[in-house]
Amino acid sequence: MPAHKLTLTPVPAFEDNYIWCITDTEHGSMVVVDPGDAGPIIAFAQQSNKAISHILITHHHWDHTDGIGELLQMWPNAIVYGPGYEATKISAITHPLSDGDCIDLHDFGLNFTVLHVPGHTLGHIAYYHACENQAPLLLCGDTLFSGGCGRLFEGSPEQMHQSLQRLAQLPDETKVYCTHEYTLANLAFARHVEPTNQALIAYQAECQQLRANKLPTLPSSIGLEKDINPFLRCEQPNLQKTYQSKTTAQVFKRLRQHKDEFKS
Repeated sequence: MPAHKLTLTPVPAFEDNYIWCITDTEHGSMVVVDPGDAGPIIAFAQQSNKAISHILITHHHWDHTDGIGELLQMWPNAIVYGPGYEATKISAITHPLSDGDCIDLHDFGLNFTVLHVPGHTLGHIAYYHACENQAPLLLCGDTLFSGGCGRLFEGSPEQMHQSLQRLAQLPDETKVYCTHEYTLANLAFARHVEPTNQALIAYQAECQQLRANKLPTLPSSIGLEKDINPFLRCEQPNLQKTYQSKTTAQVFKRLRQHKDEFKS
């Protein structure tokens, strides 16, 4: 069987959301991730001559779910996957998911493992796919951003720290597809707390050029984030000194509080 030629396209929505659309040259359907707005996705589907076969939801926030109903009016047979813990808040879910579940999207050559990553919301999940012929990919919603992490709307700092530590254990080459273009703002804070981090300095310059050219900064990678994202670097001596703690959980808690208060 020939290898699938997948394309992940970030369709912009609202002010800074990306709705990831997964297409394959082999057939005429596509997978949509966190469609908070139906309009841009309908336009993309029509332009691409694709029908929506699957919708993947990471958590219940409106900017990730509000477009589902309209999309189902056009593609009523689409399967909707989402966090089982939040199924009462996302009525369109047809297949509620829990940690460790697997989703076989064989038409796309994708087999996702579901990771429960609470913190941003209590039921937040991520979708991880690994294969031998290409880099693994992670659809992580609002848990891990490039250079940052999601706000703690429902979960505790300890939960979010554990969730990020779990994602950090994935292979370094894993491509990180998050759902907001927050990178430059995150990197401004990261430079504030790690001003001499050379990998961070280089990455910030690269991302500034991308945004100047109206290009997305995503996807990132797990290996890159471990080098430049302070929320994945709580074991670093310089951060432990700054936040006056030798426990990574306490460093994370103080770092997240600092980010919430930070004004660049």
